[in-house]
Amino acid sequence: MMSIIGAFRATRLLLHLVYGFALASVFPRLNAGLRRRILQSWSGHLLCILNVKVISEPMSMPGSGIVVTNHISWLDVFVLNTIAPMRFVAKSEVRQWPLFGWLCSQAETLFIERGRARDAARINRQLVRLLHDGESLVVFPEGTTTDGKAVGSFHASLLQPAVDAEATVHPVAIRYQDEHGRHSTAAAYIDDISFMTSLWNILVCRSLHVRLVATSSIDASDSDRRSVAHQAREQIHAAILQMSAP
Repeated sequence: MMSIIGAFRATRLLLHLVYGFALASVFPRLNAGLRRRILQSWSGHLLCILNVKVISEPMSMPGSGIVVTNHISWLDVFVLNTIAPMRFVAKSEVRQWPLFGWLCSQAETLFIERGRARDAARINRQLVRLLHDGESLVVFPEGTTTDGKAVGSFHASLLQPAVDAEATVHPVAIRYQDEHGRHSTAAAYIDDISFMTSLWNILVCRSLHVRLVATSSIDASDSDRRSVAHQAREQIHAAILQMSAP
């Protein structure tokens, strides 16, 4: 039965991707406000097709600064875009995702080559400029995905632009769960799982909910990157524990 449902959702998803590619062809030429509305609407419809329900406490996403969050799935990008479209900083491998990788690049995702100090310095300079221009950015400081049960170590270097730009850091916790509130790994994009397998796991999942909790903002103007990373991780970790409590 779930395979039939998965196939039905996959057909709807394919049509939605075709629509997304049509939008992406003109997306860079649109004004910023219209781009944000398109990203938010397209991402919302994607989650609807995948039967993913976003549960969020009332939160006003920042007009500027860096949002940091734990990283579980490729789906995280679209979940956050339904709340407030922002520019993401992602590892270069994201470009290789079938179909979605190209859509992410068209949506002005900033890609970084892991392990290359020169590329990290280039991205950091670009992020500082964007923050000075009032942009809102998203960074996944773990640098990889987890199953969502715990929060991995944060790479402090990814938060250096916030310190250099004297920006505000906004930690947000993400948790995937079933309709009864139990932790779910259906969306987890981990280990050696392929992108298509991960997508199919979501397509055949009966019901998938994702909870978002925004914790206290951190002023990075009078701190160092290690302190900011530590505080952000502790706040997200505490929020995850609270969401996991019976």
